[in-house]
Amino acid sequence: MHGSTETVLSGGHNGLMRALARHPMIILALAVACMPLALVATVTMPIGPMYWDHYIYLDAANRIFDGQIPSVDFFAPVGGLGYYLFAGWLYLFPNGHPLLLSSWSLMTLTAPLMALVIVDVQKRSMATAYGLLLPFLFFSLLPFNTGDFYPYPGSDGFGVYNRQVCQLLYVLAAGLVFVRGWKTLAAVTALAMLALLFIKVTGMVGGLVLCLMAFLAGRLPLRAAVAGGSVFLAAAGLLEVTSGAVSAYATDILSLVVINDSSLLPRLLQAASINFGVILACCLLGLVLVVSELPVFRAALRDFIGKPGFSAFGRIADQSFLWMAGFIAAGLLFESQNTGSQAFIFLWPLLLAILIENYRRKGSSAGFAAVAILVCSAAIPPVVIVTQKAARAFIGSVNNTPLEQDNLKSMGAVGIRSILSQRAQRLQTNYVAYRPAYQALAEAGELPSFLLYSDFEFQSQWLKNADEVISAIETFETANKVRFETIMTIDFINPFPWLMDRHAPKHIAIGADPYRAVPLLDAQVKQAVDAVDLALYPTCPPTAARLALLNLYQPVLAEGHRRITLTPCFDAFVRTGITTVP
Repeated sequence: MHGSTETVLSGGHNGLMRALARHPMIILALAVACMPLALVATVTMPIGPMYWDHYIYLDAANRIFDGQIPSVDFFAPVGGLGYYLFAGWLYLFPNGHPLLLSSWSLMTLTAPLMALVIVDVQKRSMATAYGLLLPFLFFSLLPFNTGDFYPYPGSDGFGVYNRQVCQLLYVLAAGLVFVRGWKTLAAVTALAMLALLFIKVTGMVGGLVLCLMAFLAGRLPLRAAVAGGSVFLAAAGLLEVTSGAVSAYATDILSLVVINDSSLLPRLLQAASINFGVILACCLLGLVLVVSELPVFRAALRDFIGKPGFSAFGRIADQSFLWMAGFIAAGLLFESQNTGSQAFIFLWPLLLAILIENYRRKGSSAGFAAVAILVCSAAIPPVVIVTQKAARAFIGSVNNTPLEQDNLKSMGAVGIRSILSQRAQRLQTNYVAYRPAYQALAEAGELPSFLLYSDFEFQSQWLKNADEVISAIETFETANKVRFETIMTIDFINPFPWLMDRHAPKHIAIGADPYRAVPLLDAQVKQAVDAVDLALYPTCPPTAARLALLNLYQPVLAEGHRRITLTPCFDAFVRTGITTVP
């Protein structure tokens, strides 16, 4: 009896493992099902460089809950889809950490699309299905960038929308390279391209390059392209008719193009230099593939010359080295507009296909070994970097102390090392005591530190000052029997309406970078600024960006607001004649 029980248990365990091996969809479902475990309660995250970047999502969600529409009711530097996904997850998991919510909410789209790809691929090869699924889950679940912008370990709270685009491009690439069912391919292509458009338009540009490459090579059939394109246009048209969001988004994009009028070539070179290792490995791999596939390429050229046609041209284009060139071009175009990303992770489906095809043709030969080494050289660095950054961040967080705060909700669930907290306090004392010196630096266009926004002490100090100013606002309201319903900041981010359950004014830009993402004020914006109840201006320290925003908004605020000091690190513009509350 005992022995039979052991056999059953052993068989059950082996049966479970066999089921998992045969059904990658179970792994995908388990991964999605486990995410809420980290969201039902607030997880403390280690603070990181440019950490405040993801607070933009809190501002956007609060506006969406108020009925505002991105691009229609306020200027946004990217598409509104990511904001809506975040708002939905924030509604479901109000205690979830904003960084995890903003990073994982994209799985609402990518997980079903990846499921479509896996269902198609596993019909032919379960190993290939796992080869696509596991890297997808790795990069989707670990919210870290593949580039280094600061030496200390911490969370990557910046470049969230760039990471999301890379994950969408990964799914799109997996579909274009491996999916054979044309209906599935049409669905994956249409939905991925729609998501890319409304996450960040430069992501759609990269996706177009991938789709064009697949179409020319005959991997994206004409009927799939037509069906996918029809779905894309129909969905965009419906959205425009119902909300006007598409034309408003296009207007915002044109405004960004005008503001960011720098040449493309320096940005391309910068993207190439940041990702030099991966690009070099891919270029070397391309050279090896040119040599290997030259006879086939010549034969395809002869066939096309002898009998021109689309299918003959497709055989010319369907060469691994041309696919590689197209994917590198798509990656460079997208990364030229980024700071922080999971750069070139979408190369993996193509690299996997090249590896499989070369093994099929050459077996365990020296030629295959050269291809395999170069594939690993291109594919492994992003995995190693993200693994290292995640390990450093969470192992290093053992020495962190949670930030003490009363008013910051889940946004304040961060940890920082005591020595950096002490440094932040000393710097703040210095900012207050010697404000004219820092004002002079700001007026000269310089920051106190070249990496100020990446410095952990700046990020933690901003949170502490935000906590203190909320208490000061509530004290002011009680003493003066008023309530500020609309709050704006003369700063990069404005989470205060969400933190205080208030409202953000319409039309004012979100993610206010005056050099890249704040257009000149029009009549609507001026009217909104003039009507705002409270405008907060941080002064620890003054910066060139804050001064630029102050110079932009102050002429409007000066007419109907009075400037007061709420805390040593926050001034405020209070609307005169604001209605008192009983």
